[in-house]
Amino acid sequence: MGNILGIDMGGTSIVGGRIEGEHIAGQIIVDTCAREGGEKTLNILKGLIRQLKTTDTRAIGIGVPSVVDREKGIVYNVQNIRNWDEVYLKSLLEAEFGLPVYIDNDANCFAYGEKIFGKGKNFENFVGITLGTGVGGGIIQDNHLLFDSNCGSGEFGEIPYLDSILEEYCGSRFFTRTTSRSGYEIALKAREGDIESIEIYNQYGKHISALVKVILLILDPQAIIFGGSISKSFDLFKDSMYENLKGFPYPKSVEKVQILTSDLHNIGILGAGALCV
Repeated sequence: MGNILGIDMGGTSIVGGRIEGEHIAGQIIVDTCAREGGEKTLNILKGLIRQLKTTDTRAIGIGVPSVVDREKGIVYNVQNIRNWDEVYLKSLLEAEFGLPVYIDNDANCFAYGEKIFGKGKNFENFVGITLGTGVGGGIIQDNHLLFDSNCGSGEFGEIPYLDSILEEYCGSRFFTRTTSRSGYEIALKAREGDIESIEIYNQYGKHISALVKVILLILDPQAIIFGGSISKSFDLFKDSMYENLKGFPYPKSVEKVQILTSDLHNIGILGAGALCV
């Protein structure tokens, strides 16, 4: 039985896995060596692929936190990896390994991973949103990733909001800026019944409702699926989110949209691998 490789490239680590069917049969984590970047990081990536690849490997999928020319497989302006401003990653890796290579933005990979392996199977049109340090988005329309010009659609976090942008209020910086504590620490206190921590998550839910309104107005999807570290605290901001959606001008859209959280483990690997499916 053939397998595919899914590789999630981050500024700190590269996580790769060999996917057989819908299961990850092998997984490796290596340091990105982002400060050195350039050839150093590229060689680390190649070494990881060599360890995962078997004679039955059919293709390689890679998710990167940057803009990508999907057709040519060129990665542009990876902010957290030095000297990765224009890397012809697809052609380099295909020449090295003789396998098809597919590359996309990591948020798009999350959305497509949900479509192929997760709760997105149930929807033709949905938006996948990662809530972590940043706020990333991927759009599935008619069962496929939205094919845009520069791999930049779904960047809802960059939309102006209050005195800044949505990402500042819907990502992890909301918590550190408000309390100098992480969202995880505040969640622990909230579950212990700490009133102040509960109120912080109520405020966060209000900001998330603004993000949801933008998505509904632009795309009106069947579902919104949240992933990322903050989504694990969905129970703490869900009620506030819905409370602040009551004033939405099209209440039927709020009534019909399903707002869910991902339950996939290793979604970075699965999402990248989904590009090969």
